Amino acid sequence: MQPIMNFGTKIAQISLVLSIGAVVVVSIIILLGLFSIQQFGTGKVGFMFAPVLALWFFSLGAIGIYNLVKHDISVLKALNPAYIYFFFKKNSSAAWSALGGCVLCITGAEAMFADLGHFSVQSIQIAFTCVVFPCLLLAYMGQASYLMKYPDSASRIFYDSVPESLFWPVFVIATLAAMIASQAMISATFSCVKQAMALGCFPRLKIVHTSRKLMGQIYIPIINYFLMIMCIIVVSIFRSTTDIANAYGIAEVGVMIVSTTLVTLVMLLIWRTNLFLALCFPLVFGSIELIYLSAVLSKILEGGWVPLAFATFFLCVMYTWNYGSVLKYQSEVREKISMDFMLELGSTLGTVRVPGIGLLYNELVQGVPSIFGQFLLSLPAIHSTIVFVCIKYVPVPVVPQEERFLFRRVCPKDYHMFRCVARYGYKDVRKEGHHVFEQLLVESLEKFLRREAQDLAIESNLNEYFDDVSERSRDSGAAGGDGTDELRVPLMHDRRLEDAGSSISEETSSAFPSSVMSLDEDPSLEYELSALREAMDSGFTYLLAHGDVRAKKNSFFLKKLVINYFYAFLRKNCRAGAANMSVPHMNILQVGMTYMV
Repeated sequence: MQPIMNFGTKIAQISLVLSIGAVVVVSIIILLGLFSIQQFGTGKVGFMFAPVLALWFFSLGAIGIYNLVKHDISVLKALNPAYIYFFFKKNSSAAWSALGGCVLCITGAEAMFADLGHFSVQSIQIAFTCVVFPCLLLAYMGQASYLMKYPDSASRIFYDSVPESLFWPVFVIATLAAMIASQAMISATFSCVKQAMALGCFPRLKIVHTSRKLMGQIYIPIINYFLMIMCIIVVSIFRSTTDIANAYGIAEVGVMIVSTTLVTLVMLLIWRTNLFLALCFPLVFGSIELIYLSAVLSKILEGGWVPLAFATFFLCVMYTWNYGSVLKYQSEVREKISMDFMLELGSTLGTVRVPGIGLLYNELVQGVPSIFGQFLLSLPAIHSTIVFVCIKYVPVPVVPQEERFLFRRVCPKDYHMFRCVARYGYKDVRKEGHHVFEQLLVESLEKFLRREAQDLAIESNLNEYFDDVSERSRDSGAAGGDGTDELRVPLMHDRRLEDAGSSISEETSSAFPSSVMSLDEDPSLEYELSALREAMDSGFTYLLAHGDVRAKKNSFFLKKLVINYFYAFLRKNCRAGAANMSVPHMNILQVGMTYMV
């Protein structure tokens, strides 16, 4: 008899293992499918899932009402806050431990507000108030009503409370709803990483904007693959929803505490809220969250260590990148070439100027970068026209080509050096041919030169005109002889201007013809335009700077470790910040420079 019982026990264990293995395999397949559709964009994925999500919440509410009416409607008394006190008084430590499970009831709601980059604030508020909260409340009350009659169903209360005829449809909808919840977290992760990159706290990664209307709808391939691999590893190792739920609970309570802290800072520093009211906010909400945190921290050894490990890893990566980037930028600003030194070099820049246009890419929007001095030292000659190009991305879908380039002179005219800020929208295609880019840049530079010459001509002639008017006014005042005539000068001046009417425009236009009406005949402008065309005919050279960052020899060991190894590894493997156009290698000159920080 004993061998038969042992055999039966082994069969039960094998069947249990097989069932768990089947669930794990199905979960991994679903995860692969979920992450594979992220490249199509949040909008398309949301359009596919919206009907399913609406059906899911309708099912929750309807099943909850059904259980309330059929089993025990008296559970509505639980809305009375006094039962919280009675619950803790009766169960003490067990009630405190149960708070960790209560956290899972609100984690989905917390994830909704992380999608502000994909949906508007108003849409989230309406969805949460009118759909999510009432349906979840009805579902939990319905389950409590079912437990009042069948207390032994606590381990699988959700599916037991579903009517038998609706079990399989609800099972399918629940699976799809779980995928939607995962989709919300994936989208929120993309948004958080993008914001961290914008603040300079995360290495540069490739971002694909999937919508021309909503800037927040993005897709980051490497983050998507990383999440997919990590999710598969976690599911394969834990093989249980209990440990995963513990990990998820700690992560969500941590997010709540961070959100409360940041909102308090916003209330104090930005909204300028009364100090007493601002401190009441963390006192009320922070106290509740700390109680929940104390409950979920007891689950650290039961899967709760996972989010803490990931948080520590990403914190180290973000701190290392931000620390190294700030030191590098400070070194670039500190070591940039002064204008006094440039003026001492003269228009030849202390070397030979040969026909051609040199495009030097850098991240500074002001001043001459120090890397330019390395080019002057390394090259036997420098191009006749130098353009410092700085690429910036602006929060609009597309930047018109006529507004793409902003120019400014760096030195006097005879230096032929310009600063160019190239602006791109998040849907602009940067893989344009270098010939198209060069043509647009030269056309924009010619427009800048003409507009500059016209502005200078108008300014100089206006100064001459008003100087002449004021001189005539002083002459007429002196001819009057008495003190009262001096008081009448402004009035007479205004009257003259009114009586003249259109004669002013004729007078000013007659004063401008040499520079404004015939800009093409301006010798300095014509010389500069001809020099630019000659340089363009000689070709373009892309001067790319490779800046390396090293810690000083007298630095601490930890700083050397972070800068020389960790930060260097991130810079080497992250997306390049300079030009990404298809430029022939024959047109590229690259000079390396090491910044000692």
